[in-house]
Amino acid sequence: MAAITQYATGKRKSAIARAWVTAAAGDIVVNEKPLEKAFPRMTLRNVIQFPFELAGVAGKYSVRATVYGGGPAGQAGALRHAISKALVVMSAAFRSPLKKEGLLTRDSRVKERKKYGQKGARKRFQYSKR
Repeated sequence: MAAITQYATGKRKSAIARAWVTAAAGDIVVNEKPLEKAFPRMTLRNVIQFPFELAGVAGKYSVRATVYGGGPAGQAGALRHAISKALVVMSAAFRSPLKKEGLLTRDSRVKERKKYGQKGARKRFQYSKR
């Protein structure tokens, strides 16, 4: 019997993650690299594995993912979003804890654009009285 594989897309800032979650004990592979090589920082690895721990199925699913755009933090958030969405499709029982923690909602916060006549998005040039 073949293991069931579920596909989902996750986004965060300008990063996009495509994840294939398989119901077979395995590891997480991101861009053809193991998780430890793709995300050297422990905090980012914890962000990615958080949906599994919350659902109580840590180590029971394997993930193959491709991530592009943005930086490491945005990519980790995008991958977490994709994994959460795939887990919900695999089993409706996971929906309640993941939704309560806010993992199924796309974090829409992105960098605000720079405006003309200003130094940045909000910062103005220094005002000179005389």
